[in-house]
Amino acid sequence: MRNIICALLILLSIAACDSKPTNNLSADGTTPISKYFNYGNSGVATAGIQMIPIKTPVGEFKVWTKRFGNNPRVKVLLLHGGPAMTHEYLEAFESFFPQQGFEFYEYDQLGSYYSDQPTDSSLWTTERFVEEVEQVRQALHLTKDNFYLLGNSWGGILAMEYALKYQANLKGLIICNMMASCPDYQTYAESVLAKQLPTEVMSELKVIESKNDFSNPRYMELLLPNFYKQHLCRLEEWPDPVNRALKHVNSAVYTIMQGPSEFGIGGRLANWDIKDRLKEISVPTLTVGAKHDTMDPEHMKWMSSQVQNGRFLYCPNGSHFSMWDDQRVFMDGVIRFIHDTDANRAIKK
Repeated sequence: MRNIICALLILLSIAACDSKPTNNLSADGTTPISKYFNYGNSGVATAGIQMIPIKTPVGEFKVWTKRFGNNPRVKVLLLHGGPAMTHEYLEAFESFFPQQGFEFYEYDQLGSYYSDQPTDSSLWTTERFVEEVEQVRQALHLTKDNFYLLGNSWGGILAMEYALKYQANLKGLIICNMMASCPDYQTYAESVLAKQLPTEVMSELKVIESKNDFSNPRYMELLLPNFYKQHLCRLEEWPDPVNRALKHVNSAVYTIMQGPSEFGIGGRLANWDIKDRLKEISVPTLTVGAKHDTMDPEHMKWMSSQVQNGRFLYCPNGSHFSMWDDQRVFMDGVIRFIHDTDANRAIKK
């Protein structure tokens, strides 16, 4: 009898150990932490960094990507703004996505600081950037069962254009702080944003712009406290990733596509408008707007109603970089959208 009792106690002890919660699983309950950082490297480990070859009409170049995590169900590719800023200001996601077990990729588009920077101006078109994203997707083995595309600012334009051509490859789409029309953005900048500046500041900025004197140090002296601190990032002290990204902007590419003025948009993107095509986007889509953004949050709310399966996230304290200055609202909303899409829960509110 004593032997039987001892055997039962041993079995109960083993069962109790097996039933204890473990911290070795990621948020999806299937990926051990030991595998989260296993990138399948052979030879020298590169901290998840991969230089991906990209074919273009004028030759082959390489773009920089960095992988975090290992999750077969959730893989997020981050598209930075600019054009020709860097992935650096999107490093905010490093503090949140790993806790969810998400696999995600930081990525410098061609022409940006960590990627090749060719000088052939024919490369700087939205259409070519879309094909670049598709080549990156293929190289990273992202599929319709796990591929989430998140774009901020210019990255939002790129994400929308990618979805219009390649949405069959997507699981979900996240458009952050970008309207679906550059002419509408121009109108908002002139009718709303410019009027929020002190009259004397706006007058001086207009004089500088009329002379095409954008390299004048005074231009940035006026913009930083009166515009950037109000509408780009409202934190008193800007995070290091934001400062590095701004330091590393490729101004030549930026000016060709965006134009030199910060009050609206010029260059090759001046007439970009896909409002009438939003209805073609059928994949689950989140649009993110913020109260103090350079982009009209009401427009982005409207965008969520035009796609077939949309949701809107509003950041009441945020600006263009609301992943920093309204961080908790932004991250909670983005993470909830990804979990809901992964679980096939309804996206519309």
